[in-house]
Amino acid sequence: SGRRPIGECPLTPSSSTRMHFTTPDYVIFALLLVASTCIGLFYALSGGRQRTTQEFLLADRSMSCLPVSLSLLATFQSAVAILGVPSEIYTYGTQYWFLGVSYFLGLLIPAHVFIPVFYRLRLTSAYEYLELRFNKTVRIMGTVTFIFQMVIYMGVVLYAPALALNAVTGFDLWGAVLAMGLVCTLYTTLGGLKAVIWTDVFQTIVMFAGQLAVIIVGAHQAGGMGQVWRKAINGSRIASLDLNPDPTERHTFWTLGVGGVFLMLALYGVNQAQVQRYLSSRTEREAVMSCYVVFPCQQVVLCLGCLMGLVMFARYGEDISSCLQMVLYFVMDVFRDLPGLPGLFVACLFSGALSTISSAFNSLATVTMEDLIRPYCPAMTEAKATLLSKGLAFAYGLVCLAMAYTASHMGSVLQAALSIFGMVGGPLLGLFCLGMFFPWANSTGAIVGLAAGLVMAFWIGIGNFVSRMAVPTTLPPIINGTAMPLPGNMTTLITLITAKPKPTGVQALYNLSYLWYSAHNSTTVVIVGLIVSLLTGPMKEKDLIPGTVFPVLGNLLFFLPEYYREILCCPKCLNRGGLLDGEILTQHKWQSCSELRRSLVIVGLNQSLDCDCVTL
Repeated sequence: SGRRPIGECPLTPSSSTRMHFTTPDYVIFALLLVASTCIGLFYALSGGRQRTTQEFLLADRSMSCLPVSLSLLATFQSAVAILGVPSEIYTYGTQYWFLGVSYFLGLLIPAHVFIPVFYRLRLTSAYEYLELRFNKTVRIMGTVTFIFQMVIYMGVVLYAPALALNAVTGFDLWGAVLAMGLVCTLYTTLGGLKAVIWTDVFQTIVMFAGQLAVIIVGAHQAGGMGQVWRKAINGSRIASLDLNPDPTERHTFWTLGVGGVFLMLALYGVNQAQVQRYLSSRTEREAVMSCYVVFPCQQVVLCLGCLMGLVMFARYGEDISSCLQMVLYFVMDVFRDLPGLPGLFVACLFSGALSTISSAFNSLATVTMEDLIRPYCPAMTEAKATLLSKGLAFAYGLVCLAMAYTASHMGSVLQAALSIFGMVGGPLLGLFCLGMFFPWANSTGAIVGLAAGLVMAFWIGIGNFVSRMAVPTTLPPIINGTAMPLPGNMTTLITLITAKPKPTGVQALYNLSYLWYSAHNSTTVVIVGLIVSLLTGPMKEKDLIPGTVFPVLGNLLFFLPEYYREILCCPKCLNRGGLLDGEILTQHKWQSCSELRRSLVIVGLNQSLDCDCVTL
């Protein structure tokens, strides 16, 4: 099996252990790219041929539960996750497996809280909600924050797996980057969201197949799963339940099971890439069911990553220090005499990258069109809007390639760039929670709260980055539950953690576990937003648009007298019919609400509402 001296990471660009692709491997990898392109061409030439923004950006709101759920799964199952989770398990053991506990609430809450609100308002962009609930300034702030987050992230998601592949096989680095970037840009631009969703389905199947092949062949070569499990136990890789409440501990039951819930909510509750998939469902029930279907799929994905890590440990023991490319090296080692299977796993790896960046292209085109262009160009025809949306998707594809090139020159700044994705998700979650759960929150509170959350996020994130640079450790930051590269030498991405004194004071804040970032930063937005709202004058009942507040607070405060509940403006139930139309406006106090009128124009809806179910 090619054992190496203890501590030697076998994977550097000049390493003598580098392996090579065979012709069948290249064929399988090429088939992935060709199939993805063909799916895009099919949807470009069939159906409505992507002639309206509804079809291009929302798949004509016609998608069923299964493809939506698999697309939800694939969107943030990036190549970095496929490489990072096994490396995490190999190095630190199975404690990470407890992240699966957070999936329950992390998907149940979006299914029954966020989806009903977004779907019944008939939105296209999640950030339209922020104008309906607050004002245009909050909407623009949320949109710009999301664009900043995704543009930086998608370049690294494209570059990192290509770099790992180059280190292991000598596969041309920029050939891989250009092939992925151009193919993804092509099928996203031609086929719209429907093509993105169905390519996600295909790529999810490829991801499952690649990981299963590695586990089956690797376990067989190690002597069976029983032998794999015994070696993991003997090597102290099977972790017990760690109930340590210390928030600076990287992985405990509480950080994974509780902090992970907020991480999941930031991804599956309010991220535009996921919200867009919910809104593409043909009914609200289908959207809710997609969350239920993705739950067991997430558990399977987590199990596959963990099992790969255990099989790696059974093969190598502690003979090598961990690095992100070791997963690819392990795959090439296991499949050494099985032509075609290395290509299958690389197709699996790049499927993860393609599914992530295609979702980024489409969601970025959507928010740019719906939040930054269309509100200021009300006379734009549907044909022009659709053409511009396609142009935006193509432009973001080129931006992704530019960001991948930038990532190759970022050096030690790369860690901070990667961390931005995790930093920004928490404040955006807090902003939506502020509007959805607290009726008295006003636009001033939302603006100040988001600003405070972002300042706190970057303060902690940059402080963590600087402190780790000052005291070198080998533990990389983790973004979206996946291991991320260490600064400097990109060929050594995950190694071992070094002992250091217990942090105190502000240093303890800098050492907060990455899984608490979303919880901490979203809570900051909510607390600051509520305080500022109360100081500047809470939102009045007459200014609150029906359907923009989830009635959890009204139900929780049922014991308060009606007078106090009216002061807090607590709705008892959520509307089921969308926004109010002009006829109902003339019968209700909303007639004087200029915000509602402007919102009706923005969203372009004229749907009636069963007013009996809106009680304030």
